Amino acid sequence: MAVDYRAEPSILGDSIAAQACDRIDYDFTRLRSRLVSPESMSVKVAARARFFDAWTNDFLAEHERATVLHLGAGLDPRVWRIDPGPGVAWYDVDLPGIVDARRELFPDHANYRLIAASVTEPSWLERIPPEPPVLVIAQGLTMYLRPEDGCTLLRRITDRFARGAVILDTYSKLGVRVVNGMLKRQFGSAMLCWAIDDPRELERAVSPLRCTDVVSATSPAVVDGLPAGTAPRGSRLFARIAELVPPLRDLSLHVRYEFGAADRTTTA
Repeated sequence: MAVDYRAEPSILGDSIAAQACDRIDYDFTRLRSRLVSPESMSVKVAARARFFDAWTNDFLAEHERATVLHLGAGLDPRVWRIDPGPGVAWYDVDLPGIVDARRELFPDHANYRLIAASVTEPSWLERIPPEPPVLVIAQGLTMYLRPEDGCTLLRRITDRFARGAVILDTYSKLGVRVVNGMLKRQFGSAMLCWAIDDPRELERAVSPLRCTDVVSATSPAVVDGLPAGTAPRGSRLFARIAELVPPLRDLSLHVRYEFGAADRTTTA
């Protein structure tokens, strides 16, 4: 996101991310991949974040009072990009080391709290008042979880909250093989665990969930919405080809689920 901020034009315009990156004493060239350029990777990351930001804004436009759980938040300053209103209680959840870094790198925000825990631990959710509706953001998380852990996490959330939405991204079995192959060549080990070929698998595993939106990460809906000059060369052509080839189209999906009774109330 910091790389994206310094690009011209920028997709996210996330100055908070750039300021945080400047404060980190680390040689980021060590992360340079032999397979994907930093510029290309930054566009993919920023495009995904922009899409999930839009889904988040849509939810909060319908619910002035809500709870947001940003799971595996990492160093994403999404709460400052969204800047939710006073009726929104926002929680970023990640491992203790990440939470410590966030406290040092980022400013305060009203009604914003950090929870230091693995998302798969059962106890952290008990610290959050079960006031619906809840929006669960799990961007860049599910593929790193074991399937049984991910389903258990979602069951805990749907048990605790009466209604809400879950937005997440997935990799298919082919997508997991492709990414793990790249990670093995770059870092010597695979990292992705959970492949989801059909988003409705989660409906069957976590019965309260209802799949309401599925968008390919390479869809024209994602790529065409980027500012002019930011999409990598050929990406728009690839997006249109991928639409015609399901294994390519479904390598990575952005998925939205709802659970509980529908609630479109926008008043406090």
